[in-house]
Amino acid sequence: MTTRAEQKEQRRQQILFKALELFARKGYSDTKIGDIAEAVGMSTGLMFHYFDSKEQLYEELVRMGAAYTNMPGELPYRNPAEYFEGFLNALFGYVGEQPWVFYMFVLMAQARRSEAVPLHVREIAMGVSQIEQSAKIIEEGQRQGYFREGDAHLLAFTFWSSVQGIMEQLAVTPGMSAEGEKLPRAEWLLDILLKRKQ
Repeated sequence: MTTRAEQKEQRRQQILFKALELFARKGYSDTKIGDIAEAVGMSTGLMFHYFDSKEQLYEELVRMGAAYTNMPGELPYRNPAEYFEGFLNALFGYVGEQPWVFYMFVLMAQARRSEAVPLHVREIAMGVSQIEQSAKIIEEGQRQGYFREGDAHLLAFTFWSSVQGIMEQLAVTPGMSAEGEKLPRAEWLLDILLKRKQ
């Protein structure tokens, strides 16, 4: 039997995930608190029992996104190539089960570049960088002979731009992520980094 507090938390999570989808699809300025309330089947007034404002709701989502962005840096790996392969396999596996993942990629990109987003929230989004984290692992992989020669930051930028593009396409292509065979394969993206065999 769920308690009142558990029910409230479940409802709060439902609001967050529906808001995430709407913000990703419509953007911060075009998403109204009433749109979110309608999508979860509650009155706008009741929404304010869960979140004080649209800005607070958006900020919480960006903070969640920042925490998830830092998670790959905590993954254990035996070698740098395994790190990226493990991350991609986990990401694409998760996307098939949890569509909010690709919406989060879209939201974080929007939060970094949209001037409509409050400055303090934009700063949270800009405070995380997978490129910096990944460049260090790529440099390690270059020293060990796994990855191609070249500027590690540019390689990381290329890799993450590809991941970002895939996530954005999944967000705008309904049903694509529902079937695993329609998702890219990790090795296609790994080829951006891997040293070519002679």
